Amino acid sequence: MKIVVVHNTYHHRGGEDSVMEAEVALLSNRGHSVELFLRNNDAILNMSRASVAVQTVWSIHAGREFEALLRSFEPDVVHVHNTFPLISPAIYWVSDRLGVPLVQTLHNFRLLCPQAMFLREGKVCEDCLGKLPWRGAVRGCYRESRLQSTVLAGMVTLHRVIGTWQDKVTRYIALNDFCRSKFIEGGLPAERIVVKPNFVDFEAPAESDRSGFLFVGRLSVEKGIDVLVGAASLLGDAATRVAGTGPEIARLEGVKGITALGALSIDGVKNEMSRATALVMPSIWYENFPRTLVEAFACGLPVIASRIGALGELVSHGLTGLLFEPGNSKDLAEKMHWAQQHPAAMAQMGRNARAVYEAEYTAERNYQQLMAIYADAIDAAQTKTS
Repeated sequence: MKIVVVHNTYHHRGGEDSVMEAEVALLSNRGHSVELFLRNNDAILNMSRASVAVQTVWSIHAGREFEALLRSFEPDVVHVHNTFPLISPAIYWVSDRLGVPLVQTLHNFRLLCPQAMFLREGKVCEDCLGKLPWRGAVRGCYRESRLQSTVLAGMVTLHRVIGTWQDKVTRYIALNDFCRSKFIEGGLPAERIVVKPNFVDFEAPAESDRSGFLFVGRLSVEKGIDVLVGAASLLGDAATRVAGTGPEIARLEGVKGITALGALSIDGVKNEMSRATALVMPSIWYENFPRTLVEAFACGLPVIASRIGALGELVSHGLTGLLFEPGNSKDLAEKMHWAQQHPAAMAQMGRNARAVYEAEYTAERNYQQLMAIYADAIDAAQTKTS
């Protein structure tokens, strides 16, 4: 099979970039021919605001280059991860016009919310869900900028009106059932949305003594850094290691029990996960499917997570980890204290987590799911043109 993978990478490398690269490697290692159509946000530094705004809504240049690639490579399917801001939804129309089925992974909620996370002033906000996103523009939800938010809201609205989201995407991939339900509620066609989780390719970890807690991720508001700091302050004696960097890094300074590790390599993360009691995920937004959670399960590490959005589905309370009330540092501290007092129970949860990984989140399982989605999209495109 010949596949074109489309992605606009971010200034700060994140989970979407890792997922895209992992899927490209998955396909290439199994003999498929993969061509990449990439843009990098670093290019924005040399562009005017007006030019970026136009490209976000409809990039004529990207559309022309994309068409040239499709005509020369003749792929069986196109798989899109992110088009914002330099690729734009123009490529959906190119793919449809040339009769090439297109699959879009929904890594965030940008098609429904200009801010992409349903988060406003530190709380979940669904004011634009299923509606025209003018509120997001007026409030400046994207980077606290009314101008940038208006551009995003305009892009979403235009492509909703002209039918891009409804007609030009052959199949959408949601990362879990919770997110699929939100996209349906937001107006995407239910019959075109399938569920495929993220994956990692980790060997089973060696048994070892475990102690302390671990946070892995971007140090930003939506990740619940304030909640983590509050819980650590209440516990005092619990060692919590924090791997990652980001705008909230200063919040960790001087907090008893917290050790900042900075950004770690994947091997460094695996090493930390192999010796922690639990991974802590105190997110205050609807996480789509954090790859960190899959990595934890693969390492036999139970997860203590906010009972919010998909996390309430992905972590089974008492089986693969513990759930606590979102935004509640006291409740998180209580769950962490319980984990300290019950090491045998946590070890069993870790074994359960590894079993879930082996059943649902391995590379081979993901490959089978991806091939089935591609085959379904190809069949749908052939039916449409016949």
